Amino acid sequence: MESPINFYSKTKFDLKSKKKHANWLKAVIESEEKEVEGINYIFCSDEDLLYMNQRYLDHDTFTDIITFDYSEDESISAEIYISIDRVKENSENFKVKFENELKRVLVHGILHCCGYGDSTEESKAKMRALENDKMELFHVEQK
Repeated sequence: MESPINFYSKTKFDLKSKKKHANWLKAVIESEEKEVEGINYIFCSDEDLLYMNQRYLDHDTFTDIITFDYSEDESISAEIYISIDRVKENSENFKVKFENELKRVLVHGILHCCGYGDSTEESKAKMRALENDKMELFHVEQK
């Protein structure tokens, strides 16, 4: 049976432990009392995300993630695009391991689909706290 959470790459990047990451993200969604319908993560370059940011969101800036949320009610469905270039640069700037910054971005997209925003300072702080909380679930033994 195919997983409802899938990972694709338009770059040379290959996510290690796809099953473990998918199980973790499923646990995150379940911890928000939602269910997974289908989520596709697409790893790409800064240029890919800049193009999408300009075309679909009318923003002319680099970003680490763009989430196209198709969720309805309690069922989570999305396409989540992640710039591996931006994740690498952010991990260096914030002096954290690449893997940890990637997990933060992976869960960030899920949290958007669960209804959390980050457009104000208050909502950004809440989002960061939730990211930290949900990242802890990665180390919890999955089914």
